[in-house]
Amino acid sequence: MRVRTDALDREILRLAVPALGALMAEPAFLLVDTALVGHLGAEQLAGVGIGAAVLSTAVGLLIFLAYGTTPAVARLLGAGDRPAAIRAGVDGIWLAIVAGAVLVAATPLAGPVAGLFGAASAVTEHAAVYLGISILGLPAMLIVLAATGLMRGLQDTRTPLVVATIGFAANAVLNALLIYGVGLGVAGAALGTVIAQWGMAAFFLWFAVREARREGVPLGIHWGDLGRTASTGGWLFLRTLSLRAALLATTVVATQAGTATLAATQIAFTLFSTLAFALDALAIAGQAMLGKALGAGDVAEARALTRRLEVWGVGFGCVVGALLLAVAWVLGGVFTSDPAVLDALPIALVLLALAQPIAGFVFVLDGVLIGAGDARYLALTGVLNLAIYLPLLLLALLPGVDALAVVWAAFSFGYLGARATTLGLRARSDAWLRTGRR
Repeated sequence: MRVRTDALDREILRLAVPALGALMAEPAFLLVDTALVGHLGAEQLAGVGIGAAVLSTAVGLLIFLAYGTTPAVARLLGAGDRPAAIRAGVDGIWLAIVAGAVLVAATPLAGPVAGLFGAASAVTEHAAVYLGISILGLPAMLIVLAATGLMRGLQDTRTPLVVATIGFAANAVLNALLIYGVGLGVAGAALGTVIAQWGMAAFFLWFAVREARREGVPLGIHWGDLGRTASTGGWLFLRTLSLRAALLATTVVATQAGTATLAATQIAFTLFSTLAFALDALAIAGQAMLGKALGAGDVAEARALTRRLEVWGVGFGCVVGALLLAVAWVLGGVFTSDPAVLDALPIALVLLALAQPIAGFVFVLDGVLIGAGDARYLALTGVLNLAIYLPLLLLALLPGVDALAVVWAAFSFGYLGARATTLGLRARSDAWLRTGRR
């Protein structure tokens, strides 16, 4: 048993460590924007916070392009049908292209959408500028998601790491040049990110075409296959919708509490996204390995892998939580010079740090159930988790309370705690252990 555990650990690390680098690079795009824009002023930072919330929602709702593609490809690979696995990835990329075109068509709505948050006029103006330009990079981001799902399903997490690292470096240089060198401010932050995103998408498209030609897989769009791919992603879409609703509700409540609270929440959410992506590296390994194991009909492997991922998730959550707690009182200076934001931020970061072991448990089991194709359960319990969270979040609007502390206590322990409970109960059952090609 010891040998088997060690073998599982090695395979988890083989996939998770490169995935960690790639996933950390994704929120690093937003970290760069936040750090550079934060020194322009609290209004600019709050504006980017609103714009980022909308963009994250759009991309997050379509995360099934990666999370749906990975287990689909992995199952077919585990079943011994590599050409069909490549075709599943190509279908995911076509769906990304179609979805991206629809989102770009919505560019004229950037201003009205930014205005829905009810922020001060200057904040809304910055949000509209950031959002209007950033939308042009959404098709590229969706292509990257789908193609990354293809690579992960093929058990390759190293190539996405290389691409993400180069993309992050390009984004940092471009943003610094455009924000301060050219003097474009918030618009420069958005434009630099868009350019970097399209560069990454170009490489992933080349990779997908190369793999398809090697296996003799046709590259044309097949509307029937596209429809089936979209259908299987429907439950994942609903699951993600509940997650994004929770994040958007948090931003809306923080907006009502004032500009300083909103700006501090933007910084905290940026750090949460970074830590979440780090913890999600284990979930990515779980998706790829679970899909392959169940495709091969190996239930024992799936069970053993789930147990090891739980241990890794909680342990890694303890580590990153301790690191965040150690720097909670000094980290704010990296992102802003505003005294009100600096004074408010530590309580949010302390609460977030204490919840990281819970987050680690949540993320690995989310990856396990996605890898097993249990999206329907994730979607339905996502609605339940949201129903538990919203009343707790609204307590932040009561007079006389520390709104920022209430927001992050509700999110860190109310919302993440509810998710941990529903995921843990499911993982203890056998209902999700379905084997075969689909």
